Parts: sequence; structure tokens; C-alpha cells
Amino acid sequence: AAVSGLVFTHGLCAQPAPRVEFPAASPACTLKQRVGLTDIEVVYSRPGVKGREIFGGLVPYGAVWRTGANQATRISFSTPVKFNGADVPAGTYALFTIPGENEWTIILNKTASQWGAFRYDPKEDLVRVKATPMTIAEHVETFTIEIDDVRDESATLYLLWDKTLVPVKLEMELTGKLLPQIQAAMAAPGKKPAGLCFQAATFYYNHGQDLKQALAWLDEGLAQKPMIAYELLHLKAEILAKQGDKAGAIAAAKESKDLAIKAEGPSSSFVKMNDDLISG
Repeated sequence: AAVSGLVFTHGLCAQPAPRVEFPAASPACTLKQRVGLTDIEVVYSRPGVKGREIFGGLVPYGAVWRTGANQATRISFSTPVKFNGADVPAGTYALFTIPGENEWTIILNKTASQWGAFRYDPKEDLVRVKATPMTIAEHVETFTIEIDDVRDESATLYLLWDKTLVPVKLEMELTGKLLPQIQAAMAAPGKKPAGLCFQAATFYYNHGQDLKQALAWLDEGLAQKPMIAYELLHLKAEILAKQGDKAGAIAAAKESKDLAIKAEGPSSSFVKMNDDLISG
């Protein structure tokens, strides 16, 4: 009989067994990284080596692998990207791989949510690209996905496990999108904040744009005598040096160094950067 939700057996009340939460054999992980203006998210599970032979053993060569454990690994891009050279629209995809001794196939599949590779359908593949595995000296016990070498318009996706590393190049279009926005903001009427002048000039310098225009924006920002004047002056020195104006570059670097010492003290990183520019 049941009384007040309790079950009696032979006169004894059978209590539910205490809930036990065990650690996952392959813990879940979410990796988030912004590259330029693109947000990347990778959701995957991380199996361990645990003394096993991994590639060519636990993970057979020539077979589709979920690239982790449990559910197939998912990867999301907030903007279009080039995935090892292949065009990929913004979206979320399952990341499968086919490991090989000398070459891997990296797959983005349009069915983003699926368990393992048991129902993997190659008809749903968006792209397949090739990547070259590398043998590394350090043992990586737990399967790891990293995004490194981050620049404004590129990064590298790394797959690491045991003593194998597989790099996948990621590229994003940024300059074509951002230039019209910068130009519109800087052409708008009214005084521009010094910070905006600095960011616009920095982008122009880093992305091979009109350096004369970048200098004009820096001068516009410096006219406001901002607290970050030493940062603007250092960039001005870098641009002048690139243009071949050594005397102008040294003068700007010296002024930047003096202001940096006043603002941050002699240990400021701008002291060394300006000294390096002056001595160079």
C-alpha cells in the first residue's frame, strides 16, 4: 500500500535510494572566442587518453569521428568565414573529422545536433577540407580544441590529443565591412573623441590603409590633449617611421615617452616601446 507517497513492504517504508552524481567520463566544454567581429563557439566533450592508443586505435584511421565524445562537436560562427579556404556561411554546424596518418579530412555538417557519428549523413556535409596532422613532443591527456593565433581577420582552430595536433585556418572578412563605418563616423560633423581618432588611425595603420589620413586623425585627437596622448603619439611615431620620416618619428617617440612616464611611471610599457623605436 502507498501512504503519503511512501511505499510499505512487509511493514517497512521503502525509501528512495539517495541520488549519486558521478563525474563524467568525458566532461563537456564550451569554448568561446571573438576574432575581429566574429564570435566563434565550440561545444564538445573531452575524452582522456587513459593509457589507450588513440589515433589508429581507439579512433580508427579512415573512419568518421565525432571529434570528441558523446554528442558530435558543434561549432558556430556569427559571420561568414573561410574554413581552411572553404566558404562557410554564418551558422551552427557539427564538426566531424576523418583522421589519417598523413592527412585528415575536416567536415562541417549541416545537422548540428546529433549523437556521435551514428547517424552521420554525408549528404548533409556543407564542406570538407584537408588538414595535415603534426606530431608534438608534449603528451595531451585530454582531448582539446583551441582557437589561437588570433588576429583581426584570422585565427587557427587546433585539435589536440595524445601527441597529435591538427591545425585548421579560419579567416574572416573585416576590412571591407569596417572601412565604410570608420569613414562615415570620421566624416560626421562635430569633434571626434580622441579614442575614436586613435582607433580609426590604428585600424588604418594595421590594415594598410591611407597613412596620411591616419596621421590627420591622430593630430585631431592630440589637439584635444587627451589623457592617452602618449598612445596617440607612439602610433604617430610608428607611422612616421614607416613613411621614412626618421626625425619626425624620433621626436614623436620622445614626447610619447615623457608623457607615458608622467601618466604611468618609468615602468610603463610605452617607455620601452618608444626607446626601441628611437634606437631603431
